[in-house]
Amino acid sequence: MVAVVDRVFQRFEAQSGITDVKVTLDNVRTADHVARQWVAEAMIDWAAGRILDIISLIPQFGGFLYTIAAFIIALSVIVVVHEYGHYIVGQWCGIHAEVFSLGFGPVLLSRADRRGTRWQVAALPFGGYVKFLGDANAASGKGATAMQMIADDGELRNRTMHGAPLWARAATVAAGPVFNFVMSIIVFAVIFIFRGEESDPLTVGKLQNLPPAGYELQVGDEILAIDGVPTPSIADQQVWDDLARDLPVVETLDYTVHRQGERITVTGPYLFPPIIKQIVPRSAAMDIELRPGDVIQSVNGTLIHAFGQLKSTVESSDGRVLLLKVWRDGNVLDFALTPQRTDEPQADGGFVTYWRIGIVGGMAFEPATEMTSPLRAIDGAVVQTWAIISGSLSVLWHMVTGAISTCNISGPIGIAETSGAMASQGVQNFVWFIAVLSTAVGLLNLFPVPVLDGGHLVLHAYEAVTGKPPGDMAMRVLMATGISLILMLTVFALGNDIFCPWP
Repeated sequence: MVAVVDRVFQRFEAQSGITDVKVTLDNVRTADHVARQWVAEAMIDWAAGRILDIISLIPQFGGFLYTIAAFIIALSVIVVVHEYGHYIVGQWCGIHAEVFSLGFGPVLLSRADRRGTRWQVAALPFGGYVKFLGDANAASGKGATAMQMIADDGELRNRTMHGAPLWARAATVAAGPVFNFVMSIIVFAVIFIFRGEESDPLTVGKLQNLPPAGYELQVGDEILAIDGVPTPSIADQQVWDDLARDLPVVETLDYTVHRQGERITVTGPYLFPPIIKQIVPRSAAMDIELRPGDVIQSVNGTLIHAFGQLKSTVESSDGRVLLLKVWRDGNVLDFALTPQRTDEPQADGGFVTYWRIGIVGGMAFEPATEMTSPLRAIDGAVVQTWAIISGSLSVLWHMVTGAISTCNISGPIGIAETSGAMASQGVQNFVWFIAVLSTAVGLLNLFPVPVLDGGHLVLHAYEAVTGKPPGDMAMRVLMATGISLILMLTVFALGNDIFCPWP
């Protein structure tokens, strides 16, 4: 308050020209006028500053909403598929579903179908459930009161989740994860068909947007040789790897091509230039807003012509800041970023830790493609789904044994950020991510933890061996234990999102 009075009288002295202020009625009136004017101007300045602050936050707020929307869409698709698996197989097995809910909490929309199942959308869109006849809750706990009421009605008891035959209950429980896996396979197969297979021999489908250098390579050219070395079959990946490793690292290479019936030699860019094909979510590259299509021209002042040069520089950086010059649509931009330590799976099932900045490279041109047969697409989709399952189990095992960091587990924040990042890179990338996440959710639900589907299957196996299910008290203890484990895992993963050294 004293500071405010001092500022008022300083302003009064400045405006009145009087340096030795006497407390008179006129002076007080003048000081009061100056004070009101000063307060009004200060409030205007404060309000203008807050408005500018709010305006500056609009892009960030928009990005936040975009991330949340992408996360909710991804999660909702996976939850609907998972729960629909439980619902439809339960129906096939004669088990009645009372509620099919997308989300938890207060119900926003609700409709009952002719079978008596209430389909609803709830306010918290972070999961869902199917409540079958006889269930006490969304976790399929046994409703003692409901089961007692129908104890004498054998037909009605068989329509409950706890009174149906063991095989029907087990099939209904297993259907959720199975539907997640099937969804992933279908999505991967459709994407493989949509993408097609690279034509053999290798043919230029689309030239990448690179810094102009007078290249003569054209769309439609069949690549017969690169720098005098014949190009191998597309299917021979090892020979391609050897060819790429042995190419001289120069800006321009000689390509022998088949063009309009003639065999000619033309100039073209290095086969694997330092161009960004994709940005890895939650990476150093994404943090500084590098984009697909950017071409990295130099690192720490050293010109580079090959993606391999960039990779080697990053790996040997020991985490030091790298200064990049990036060509983007005719403009050269400067960036600085710090590589992050990343645990990467190896062919033998192990992991090696590298320094990475989070970019994926590509060829100097997009190869022309041809139609993929549905059978080949399905085969590739099954292989892809199994690779996610085996890779996830390998990550978990190596974390348990301490071989890699537990920061490899992401929580809801990390998954949400990844959802937004993949959505920002195009519909196909986002759909691919949903399929990957669907496989992960299916696998997680098969873990033998009470409350999860895998825990229920273990209990069904116990019943099959002993001839009777665990007692009600044992079930309550097991369910409480399962809920505690899930909450602990959630808190741990959330802690990773907050405290692990993401960019």
